[in-house]
Amino acid sequence: MKPRMVSLKAAVIGAGVHGRDHLRMVADEPEMKLVGLADLDTQRLAEATAEFGPDVAVPDYREMLDRTRPDVVYVVTLPGQLVPIVHECLARGIHTSIEKSPGNNSADTQAMINAEAASSAMAIVSFNRRYFPQILAVKRRALQRGGPVYIMGTYNKPPSDAVYGRQREGVMPAALICDSIHHVDLVRWLAGSSMDSAGVVSEVHAETYRSGPTRERHNAVVTFVNGARAVLMSHFGVGIRVQRAELHAEDFSAYMDLTQMDPPEDAHWPKTFQIYADGAMLAEALDLGAEGGPRFNETRHFAECILSGRRPWSTLEDALATMHL
Repeated sequence: MKPRMVSLKAAVIGAGVHGRDHLRMVADEPEMKLVGLADLDTQRLAEATAEFGPDVAVPDYREMLDRTRPDVVYVVTLPGQLVPIVHECLARGIHTSIEKSPGNNSADTQAMINAEAASSAMAIVSFNRRYFPQILAVKRRALQRGGPVYIMGTYNKPPSDAVYGRQREGVMPAALICDSIHHVDLVRWLAGSSMDSAGVVSEVHAETYRSGPTRERHNAVVTFVNGARAVLMSHFGVGIRVQRAELHAEDFSAYMDLTQMDPPEDAHWPKTFQIYADGAMLAEALDLGAEGGPRFNETRHFAECILSGRRPWSTLEDALATMHL
């Protein structure tokens, strides 16, 4: 049998939970071959190597990059560790996928923007909700109805002592930035006036308070320049993990439970999505074929962008707008 021909040599830095998600996406991507993997945790490195079979697997990411010379690299570390690694990868001219959040704060994101500006390569931020084909299909239906008028996002989690420890070490920001940023960005994405753009914020009314180190409460009302409004609620230190979103347009409503969408292609309508138009629940399934199919994701999108030379949807510049929000 002839070996599979691929266009892009891929590497992954970080073999934790999120790193393994990216390893799976790389393994499924027909345009990519996994040539390198790096992680300081030798047990995690050995386990991921046995499962995904990279050509080179070493603890030192610089050694891995030297030996493999990848076209694209996934930097999947904690936010506070991203900046120097991303800078190194972009300085080498390697297209770089950056795990959310893009740094501990907006200054970190800006530093990575500057690194990309000085590079011949492009970067993408892994705001993966943007790339769920179900989300894209719902957004398309809302745009066909004239565009969004109201969006709601809820992101709640129970407390975590481990998260608090990482925050004290300086490698992880507050939960709103590190975790609920997924839904902050999703609200912006659903508020966009086109399929490839996010909403531009014009006004925010917000409150934040804490009842303990890992017990953050965030509530916000957001107005976008296109007239859409949004409500965002995120509470850490509550009873259970819940991730929900709503998108409303004229005579159209979508209620989306994202809590169990892992992986997203296993979430079938109407189990997790309820969609209504003109006063009745839609009976037909969402057309995911128009959105790249049920297994479309940010790795597929990034491969298409690299090979065609176009910018990805979740650029560092756009991620900075999410960080500011």
